[in-house]
Amino acid sequence: MSALPLLALNQLSSGGGVPLVLLHAYPVDSRMWQAVAAHLPAHVRALAADLPGQGFSPLGSIQTSMQETAEAVYRTLKNEGIANAIVVGCSMGGYVALALAERHPAFVAGLGLVDTKATADSADVRAYRLRMAREMEMGPTIAPALAMYASLLGETTLKERRALIPAVENWVHSQSPRGLAWAMKTMAGRLDRTEMLRHYHGPVAVVLGAEDKATTVADAQVMVEAAQDVTLEVIPQVGHLSPVEDPAAVAAVLTGLHRRVLRRSAPKARPF
Repeated sequence: MSALPLLALNQLSSGGGVPLVLLHAYPVDSRMWQAVAAHLPAHVRALAADLPGQGFSPLGSIQTSMQETAEAVYRTLKNEGIANAIVVGCSMGGYVALALAERHPAFVAGLGLVDTKATADSADVRAYRLRMAREMEMGPTIAPALAMYASLLGETTLKERRALIPAVENWVHSQSPRGLAWAMKTMAGRLDRTEMLRHYHGPVAVVLGAEDKATTVADAQVMVEAAQDVTLEVIPQVGHLSPVEDPAAVAAVLTGLHRRVLRRSAPKARPF
């Protein structure tokens, strides 16, 4: 295993107990979770990590491996003294969350899978990702990421929430070509983790934007059918970046997930 970087970790709310750890989508960074955190109850602690080479996190010499990415997140959280966490990921962040639950199931007290999928890429999608990665490395340029980001927003957002567009553009512009290329190659090489979900015992919340073009209802249903203790929330009038497009709705789902985890961990009353 290569030397794993410690990642930038931002505390978005300062409650106690088992924290929510929020992992961002491609091609943005942890800032996409700020509005969600603003809608969480005061007692819920939320932290958002920048994945390797994104935001303020170094890329270092980490391999293009979802397993190593999960280990970098785990090492960073353990370094902060966090014993266990509810891990929530949007899109690429969901892939990392699944890999983390596979490697350290006792650490992951609950899983939030937002606009993501457990299955691996098809051959065509994998080839597309690798082609985009080569373009970004050879440029070097972030043009491929800029060309795709608008398709991640729902049609309603593009028409009625246009004030969100400059912020998302700014997040993409602030990324490095090397970091974005690394992320594309890492996503292309990920494994199918549907079977892992069948064996995961913690609560799972699956969230899907009704206007999501990248993740389908069928993708969400695969995860719902595999997980043991699962809820599904389809959020109307949002696309692939539902935490940005409707942060209140996503925060409500995560608050419910947090409540389910606490209910499981509460000591049971002894019979008299």
